[in-house]
Amino acid sequence: MVEHDLAKVGVEGSSPFSRSILPLYFRALARIGREDRQEIRLRSVNPQQRVLSGMRPTGRLHLGHYHGVLKNWLALQHTYECFFFAADWHALTTHYDEPGQLGQHTHDMVIDWLAAGVDPAAAKLFIQSQVPEHAELHLLLSMITPLGWLERVPTYKDQQEKLKEKDLATYGFLGYPLLQSADILVYRAGLVPVGADQVAHVEITREIARRFNHLYGREAGFGQRVDAAIGKLGKKSAQLYVDNRRAWQEKGDQLAHDSARALVQTGSLSAADKEHLFGDLDGSGKIILPEPQALLTPASKMAGLDGQKMSKSYGNTITLREEPEVVQTRIRKMPTDPARVRRTDPGDPDKCPVWAWHEAYSGTEVKSWVQQGCRSAGIGCIECKQPVVDAINAELAPIRERAQHFAGHPELVRSILDQGRDAARMAAQATLVEVRQAMGLAYR
Repeated sequence: MVEHDLAKVGVEGSSPFSRSILPLYFRALARIGREDRQEIRLRSVNPQQRVLSGMRPTGRLHLGHYHGVLKNWLALQHTYECFFFAADWHALTTHYDEPGQLGQHTHDMVIDWLAAGVDPAAAKLFIQSQVPEHAELHLLLSMITPLGWLERVPTYKDQQEKLKEKDLATYGFLGYPLLQSADILVYRAGLVPVGADQVAHVEITREIARRFNHLYGREAGFGQRVDAAIGKLGKKSAQLYVDNRRAWQEKGDQLAHDSARALVQTGSLSAADKEHLFGDLDGSGKIILPEPQALLTPASKMAGLDGQKMSKSYGNTITLREEPEVVQTRIRKMPTDPARVRRTDPGDPDKCPVWAWHEAYSGTEVKSWVQQGCRSAGIGCIECKQPVVDAINAELAPIRERAQHFAGHPELVRSILDQGRDAARMAAQATLVEVRQAMGLAYR
């Protein structure tokens, strides 16, 4: 399918991206029944190796996005099974009255992902609204989520305060943390890269998963399945597991708990057997929806051109496709230390917005030159800014080139998103099979 699409746009073999094809096991799965495919997917899922991250589509990305999110994605994509999505439904929770540019913004954002080096051969890239399982799980989880849990999410009131001009007294805005939880849980993702200010969203997802597993995890025959799984550990390991479980559940012995988990994790058991034993150990029943962990990412050091946080709303950004002369003009116009009124006035780099850019782009030697030259008035502000200009343009040159390639081949971008959507739906559908069964919705 993908090879055919690439041939149509005439870019066969032109880059690693254009040579991306569906993994061979997808082809094998296509030849067997749907339920069998879902069972194979469930058995093969390792939540701690699966990463989920999304981004609201706001159009072309800037250096703040690159240093704050995309560089992290590039580091993760070859180590974990990554799902990266354009969160277009989330965009509508606050900008429901501005849908006109949503499609173009999504397209531009995905092009920038690819141009920055996000590799569709290593990660699944897709658009949230094209995977309806997100919405279905969001609905089902809404049946069990207390209203107070949503109202206490810190960013709920923060966003209302920041966006006073908008009417956010809507069900969609109140429920957006739950939609985020569904985004994560539908892929059984164990790791969610977030900044410190987003940890609360992962925590509510953990609470929702815990509540779901408590309500629905003890399916008929759970005890018998636990006993059968224990038997598969082998006589010695089985007895150790039982003894450690008793010490944990009766005495709260954390070491015994950890030892029991290690026995299960290292045993030659199927994923389903491990889930039953983990659920038995923690008293939650079968773990249908694994609790994710926050994968804390370093805060971006990329300030805006005016020293504030880089944001389109402040008009202080440099986009990833900015032309070299525009970069030079915008950096040269940056404000500097107010104490440097004349060229001969000494300054303090720590009070100058340009210094934050040196922190991000300059090496030790250049930073030492800036510190000494600024404080002694040995260099002027234009001289100080030039290494930053050069470093930014060097970084953006290959990104601009790749962006031009993808912008000129929209069919290729659509093929990449179609491939990612199909892979995402396969993973999401497997989760929904278990969720529906647990909630009594598995009709024949």
